[in-house]
Amino acid sequence: MLSDDAFLHAFFRAELANSDFHHRDHLRLAWLIVRRYGLVEAEAMVAEGIQHFAAVDGHAARYHDTMTRFWVRLVAHAVANRPEIEDFDAFLVAHSMLLDPALPFKHWRREAMFTPEARAQWREPDLVPLPF
Repeated sequence: MLSDDAFLHAFFRAELANSDFHHRDHLRLAWLIVRRYGLVEAEAMVAEGIQHFAAVDGHAARYHDTMTRFWVRLVAHAVANRPEIEDFDAFLVAHSMLLDPALPFKHWRREAMFTPEARAQWREPDLVPLPF
C-alpha cells in the first residue's frame, strides 16, 4: 500500500489506475485532504481532483458532483467528531458506515441523485436533510 503522501501524489498526477481506485480509495482521499486542509478547501480539491482523474482516464462524463461532495462532507463530519484518529484504518473502524456505498440513498431518491443537474453541481437531499 502506498504511503499517504505517495497516494496523494499519484492521485493528483492521475498515475493511479482507475481500476484500482475504489470507494475505499475515495474515502482515503477525502480523509487525507480534509485532515490537511479542512472541509471547504478539501471539498474543492477533491472535486477538482476526481474530475481530472476521471477525464484523464476518458471517463469525464462519469463524474458526479453531488455524490463527491456528499462523501467529502460526511468524511469531514466524521473527522470533526473524532479528530484524534490519525490512522485511516482506525478511522474506518470507528466510522464503518462510510464503507456503505448506498449511504447517499438514505438522503436522495436514486431518480434525484442521477439527474444531469446532480451530476453537474451540488443538489440538496430530497428525502432526509443531512445532519451536518
